[in-house]
Amino acid sequence: MIAIVETEDLVRLNFLKAVLEDADLHPFIFDSHSAYRQLPNRLMIPESELELARRLIAEVDGGA
Repeated sequence: MIAIVETEDLVRLNFLKAVLEDADLHPFIFDSHSAYRQLPNRLMIPESELELARRLIAEVDGGA
């Protein structure tokens, strides 16, 4: 698994997770229940899905 997005914005992370799941990818939000709030939450994706996940995130972020 590779971190594709790191942020403290859980709304954005959950939106991106839903976008990736709609494309039949397998994202996972890591650290969302961490007791150490200094750590950003991470959206993880299997390495084999990384390229497609990056393209989809770029599209929804307006970069495509």
